[in-house]
Amino acid sequence: MQKKTTIIGCGDIGLRVSSLYRKENQLVRGFVRSRESLDKCLHKQIEAYQFDMDFQSSKTLAVEKHDLYYFAPPPVSGDKDRRLQKFLEQLSTIPRKIVLISTTGVYGDCAAEWIDETQQAKPKADRAKRRFHAEQSLQAWSSDNKVAWVILRVPGIYALDRLPLARIKKGTPMVRGEEAGWTNRIHADDLAMIAKAVMQDPNADGQIYNACDGNPSVMTHYFDQVADYANLPRPPKITMAEAEKQLSSGILSYLKESRKISNRKLLQELKITLKYPDLMSCLGTYSKK
Repeated sequence: MQKKTTIIGCGDIGLRVSSLYRKENQLVRGFVRSRESLDKCLHKQIEAYQFDMDFQSSKTLAVEKHDLYYFAPPPVSGDKDRRLQKFLEQLSTIPRKIVLISTTGVYGDCAAEWIDETQQAKPKADRAKRRFHAEQSLQAWSSDNKVAWVILRVPGIYALDRLPLARIKKGTPMVRGEEAGWTNRIHADDLAMIAKAVMQDPNADGQIYNACDGNPSVMTHYFDQVADYANLPRPPKITMAEAEKQLSSGILSYLKESRKISNRKLLQELKITLKYPDLMSCLGTYSKK
């Protein structure tokens, strides 16, 4: 009997996870919010349904004993993820296991120190607070309903089709390297592989993992490397004081937090082997544009 797998928020990462299941002739069902996302799923021959959790009841979703991936983003404002909370509270059937994508932003600013999953969560930005609230909601609900769970704390996601090329082409400045924070990343294909691996591995149950490549860099260097790959001019450099006047509050919140994140737990406990252990293992395997 085939396992039943459901992806709530079947966007880019959901599509990549679905592709891994399809290679094993396993069926996956996806739920998306927009018509555009639905069309992308159907184009990939994925069973998909348009479902807006802000207006529809999750009581209508049959997820009994399903492997359930929750990839839906939180609301765009506030410091709590009421969307996930409502989804869980309304479920009338219970999945076998839930894998949730969260963010490494829950750690807040760590002053460029190396950290792992034992680091206390101290989210500063509202977007990170919403993700941490989602983590807490999932753990509390899963405990009450005896459902296995795994939380993946994810940094910046990249792939060749997810590079910040538009920003670089526009000539948007970047903070100079000596003032920029350390940032972490994961390739989209590796994240999909990790998500599937933790779903299938009972040793991952009830665990939080940093789903990153373990090779952080200063954000300025990341943009410079991408620009070099695409044969584009590197972004002009400005001071942090100038950035506070020129850049959006969203970008500034990223620039002002600095942390180097270890993925040792992921690699050692689950025996994960990343296809892209650093940025250049991706960019360097392709000819420059």
